[in-house]
Amino acid sequence: MTQMEAAREGIITPAMKRVAEREGVDAETVRAGVAAGTIVIPANPAHGGLDPTGIGKGLRTKINANIGTSSHYPDPQAELAKLRVALAAGADTVMDLSTGGDLDLCRRLIIEASPAPVGTVPIYQAAVEALARHGSIVAMTADEMFEVIERQAADGVDFMTVHAGINRETAARFKKNPRLTNIVSRGGALLFAWMEMNDQENPFYEHYDQLLDICREYDVTISLGDACRPGSIKDATDASQIQELIILGELTKKAWEKDVQVMIEGPGHMALNEIVPNMLLEKKLCHGAPFYVLGPLVTDVAPGYDHITSAIGGAIAAANGADFLCYVTPAEHLRLPSLEDMKEGIIASRIAAHAADIAKGVRGAWEWDLEMAGARVLMDREAVVRLALDPAPVRRHLEKGAGETCRACGDKCAFLLAAAYFGESS
Repeated sequence: MTQMEAAREGIITPAMKRVAEREGVDAETVRAGVAAGTIVIPANPAHGGLDPTGIGKGLRTKINANIGTSSHYPDPQAELAKLRVALAAGADTVMDLSTGGDLDLCRRLIIEASPAPVGTVPIYQAAVEALARHGSIVAMTADEMFEVIERQAADGVDFMTVHAGINRETAARFKKNPRLTNIVSRGGALLFAWMEMNDQENPFYEHYDQLLDICREYDVTISLGDACRPGSIKDATDASQIQELIILGELTKKAWEKDVQVMIEGPGHMALNEIVPNMLLEKKLCHGAPFYVLGPLVTDVAPGYDHITSAIGGAIAAANGADFLCYVTPAEHLRLPSLEDMKEGIIASRIAAHAADIAKGVRGAWEWDLEMAGARVLMDREAVVRLALDPAPVRRHLEKGAGETCRACGDKCAFLLAAAYFGESS
C-alpha cells in the first residue's frame, strides 16, 4: 500500500505521524494532504533508517542538495562526505546524480547512510550503461531504461525525476520555437536526442503505465522533470515550457489514479516579474501537486553568485506556491561545487525558504523570528547563536566583539540607549 492509497482509505501511517510531528501539525492534516495529492511523503519502504519528510501545502518549504560522482571524480567516499555536509547544513533531501564509477554501489552507499529521502534521475544511469554496452547513448532500449528504474526502486530510492513530459508533441513545439539556450536539462536533452535519432516516442510517456506500476510497487514518488526548463531568462515562459507543463498536469492525474505520489519540477532561469504567474500556472495546470523548482535564477549575469540569484527567485517562488527548492551553489555553470560551495548553496536556499514560510504563514516560522528579535533586544548572545539559522558564523563574529556591545556601535548601541531610557519596563 502506497502512502497515497493509505491516505485515501483514511489510514494515518507511521510516516504521516512522523511528518506531522516534525511540522507541528495535526496528523489528519498530513493524511488529507497526501490523499489530495497536495503533500507527498517520499518514503520507499526499502530505504532503511529513513526519517520521513513531507513536501507540500501547509508544510515548511524543503531544500534539496544534489550530489553524485562524475567520470573525473568517481569516488563514492567523496559523495558520502558531501552527504554529511549537506545534512549538517540542513538539506531536507539529497539527489544522487552520479554518472561515473560504480553507480549502483554509490547509490546504495548513499541510501544506507542517509536518514533523509534520496532521489535520482534514472536516465543518467541508463545512458551511462548504454554507452558502455552499445557504444552509443541513443542505442539504449526502452527495456533498458525501465530496468534501471526498477533496479533503483528496489535499492530504496524515494523519489525519481522522470522526464515524461517531453513527448513528440512537445519536441515539435520546441523545434518550431527556437531558443537561445536550447535544452539545458541533461535528462531532457538525452531523451530529446534519443527520440530524434530513433524517430520514436519518449518511452516514459508512451509506456507511462509501466512506470506507474513500478512506482506503485515500491511507493516511489515521481518527480515529473521539466525537460524544457529555461536555461536563460530570455527563454522563460515560452511555448515549449508551457506545452510540457500542460502534459505534466495530465500525467499527474494518471499517477493519482494509481495512488502514486507526484511532484512537478519547474524553472530554471526566469525574470523576477515572471515568477508569480509561473507559480499560479503550475498549481492550476497540475492540480495543486507540490512544485519543485531550481532557483529560479533571476538574472544570467552573476556567475559565481548564483546561490544569491537563486535565493532571490526561490523566496518569491516559495512565497507564491513552490514547495521544494533545489539548492544552487556559487559554482553553478562554472565547475563541480566544493564542500564549502555546497554549504553556501544550502544556507542561501534555507534563508529563501524561511523567508517564504513567514509570508505563507507556515507554523513556527514567524515565532522563530520573534524569538530571535527578543534575544537581540536583551543582547543575549547565546540565544542569538542558538536561534541562528547557521550558528557557526554568528559565534565567530560575536567572538570578535568586546564586552556587552559590539564594536560597530560601542557605547552608542541603540539597544543600550533604549534600555537606559525605558528602564526595566523595556
